[in-house]
Amino acid sequence: MASEQFGQNKLQDNADTILKGESRGLKQLLPFLGPAFIAAVAYIDPGNYATNISAGSAFGYKLLWVILASNLMAVLIQSMSAKLGIATGRNLPEISRDHFSKKTSVFLWIQAELVIMATDLAEFIGAALGLYLIFNIPMIAAALIAAVGSFAILELQRRGVRPLEAIITAMIFIVVIAFGIQVFYAQPDAGLILEGLFTPSFEGVDSILLSAGMLGATVMPHAIYLHSGLTNKRILGKDENERKKIFKFEVIDVIIAMVIAGGINASMLIVAAALFNKAGLQVDDLEVAFNQFESLLGPTAAILFGVGLLSAGLSSSSVGTMTGDIVMQGYIKMRIPIYLRRVITMVPPLVIILLGVNVSKALVMSQVILSFGIAFALIPLIIFTSNKKLMGSLVNRKITTVTAWSIAVLIICLNLFLLYQTIFA
Repeated sequence: MASEQFGQNKLQDNADTILKGESRGLKQLLPFLGPAFIAAVAYIDPGNYATNISAGSAFGYKLLWVILASNLMAVLIQSMSAKLGIATGRNLPEISRDHFSKKTSVFLWIQAELVIMATDLAEFIGAALGLYLIFNIPMIAAALIAAVGSFAILELQRRGVRPLEAIITAMIFIVVIAFGIQVFYAQPDAGLILEGLFTPSFEGVDSILLSAGMLGATVMPHAIYLHSGLTNKRILGKDENERKKIFKFEVIDVIIAMVIAGGINASMLIVAAALFNKAGLQVDDLEVAFNQFESLLGPTAAILFGVGLLSAGLSSSSVGTMTGDIVMQGYIKMRIPIYLRRVITMVPPLVIILLGVNVSKALVMSQVILSFGIAFALIPLIIFTSNKKLMGSLVNRKITTVTAWSIAVLIICLNLFLLYQTIFA
């Protein structure tokens, strides 16, 4: 704990120097980089692998625009979440508890915990699947090794925020390298990529359902809760002017992190389109994808796919556990040891693995569940960041509020359609 406090004090001292105008150039940005990279891990978790590979293999490049649109939404949403923490010094669940009734707060806590469980399901299974594919070991043994790895990453929290940010960022770049090489091997069609990015279209009900899953995998509810918790006490502004400066730096952090996350997601779909769709293969299973990578591109490409999956799963599972701690403390003023929480959230994926359930189908369904949790995080976020009394000079501009509400309505309508199709179609 002493080392954590020392690191926090040093970070604040460096930031104070910059906020006073005593530092220039790239150096002035460095103390503010990090929170968005931790939140961005939620945007490249193993659930994204499942939905993006399915989308690329089934519809080629046609749903690339969904990733682009989702990422643009994510930039706005994560910026608002970061701004809430900077302006108020509190996280989204804490502010919700103060403004809503006790019953509403308890409801929001329960649904947030369910969303985090769905998130953790995808992340933990993904990490275990990565180990299973790379080393050809039994899934249950891979799951236990993944558990040890996730505990090791959580231990970094005890050493301060910067070591955690560093290891998470490093793991993101492992995924970047893995898919960058795969895109090079796959040799995709540049013209079709541009058409898919900038020509919005659907191809039947299945493409809409898959798009909802892609949206749930990209705009993550727990990332909305988490980002406000990462910025609320990380660097403190002494007045309105300093808080505005901190937010400007954080917007840069968000843009960089979201561009990287968007590029990774697009790469997943592009590789699947260039290889599987072109060969007439419908790939809905990550183990099948691994085998097809080996068959079409060779063992190196397959191993890269597994390494990326492992890295994404390990890093994102730790982030999910952090979010659970923020949510419980914020909504109901309770905390349990973070390692106990990690153990509890491991139970559902371990049961799924033991029962022999198809893990790829479990990953896709978890992303659909996540899409339903977005509104419960997003609507309070819009309400609070539009409140002048709460936000001060960092209150949303009118165009920001209108855009955010439009996104919320779009997401809710898409989810209602998904629910109707799932139950009645």
